[in-house]
Amino acid sequence: MPSPLALLDHRVVVGFHGCDQATADRVLVTGEPMKASSNRWDWLGEGIYFWEQDPERAWQFAEEQRFRGKITSPSVIGAFIHLGRCFDLTTSAATSALGASHATLLSRLSEAGAPVPVNRPGTSGGDDLLLRDLDCAVLNFHLRDLDAARGAGGPYYQTVRGVFIEGVPAFPGASIFTKTHTQVAVRDPAVIVGYFRPSRYTGPGA
Repeated sequence: MPSPLALLDHRVVVGFHGCDQATADRVLVTGEPMKASSNRWDWLGEGIYFWEQDPERAWQFAEEQRFRGKITSPSVIGAFIHLGRCFDLTTSAATSALGASHATLLSRLSEAGAPVPVNRPGTSGGDDLLLRDLDCAVLNFHLRDLDAARGAGGPYYQTVRGVFIEGVPAFPGASIFTKTHTQVAVRDPAVIVGYFRPSRYTGPGA
């Protein structure tokens, strides 16, 4: 395993989280910690999710959640995130490590007679595999294994970061897609330096 020093990413990035206004108020006013997402289809495994440098995507996500009836008043929380020990999927060191974990996971699932997760399209259809059960399972398996090896009871990798091509071509013949984005999943809340309220992306009365 690499030394913790070799893994440190000293960048502080700005992330944005789409949520309900009530959640934003609790976090910003009372200091209540944000809750990690643990859906089986999460793209980066378990963590608190942020759109890096993109408050508009966070707002769109909050609006989509309102449309689905999961929130009532869309809002956005901004955060300064020190990446720290970052499992960065834009690096070959990170992505190449996942092959062995995938093989080990498949072997264990086979021994247990359990089904293998697969990435799936979203409920609205389309070509994007929005429900990433397989990716989530492999990342969680890999990262939890490192957590256990570290032996301190906390997350070894504090953040996970990835760039994703999503959406439709920005113009005919383009290889640029409308929803391409960078996401950060925070596994260790201690790396969140602080929160703020972006003025353009708040609900009524904020």
